[in-house]
Amino acid sequence: MIKNHLSRILGERRWTQAKLSRETGIRPGTINDLYQGLAERVSFEHLDKICEALGCDLSELLEYIPNQQPRTGENLILEEHGNRRKKTS
Repeated sequence: MIKNHLSRILGERRWTQAKLSRETGIRPGTINDLYQGLAERVSFEHLDKICEALGCDLSELLEYIPNQQPRTGENLILEEHGNRRKKTS
């Protein structure tokens, strides 16, 4: 799992989402999705701008936490038309 620390970092720096949007040129809705942990995809360009504006490393912004239940290899779950199913041999 990837843990997003944007809300904590903005709070520590006393920055608003609006200020981050102005500083980076990233749409406010996109910033809000990241802040709320709702974003499913993030561009490298946005990550680069956010880290530059906040003066932080990517490792401060995002953290990898191993999943308790593996989701790759023999445990791979494929999504087909929104239906989750286990990979068959």
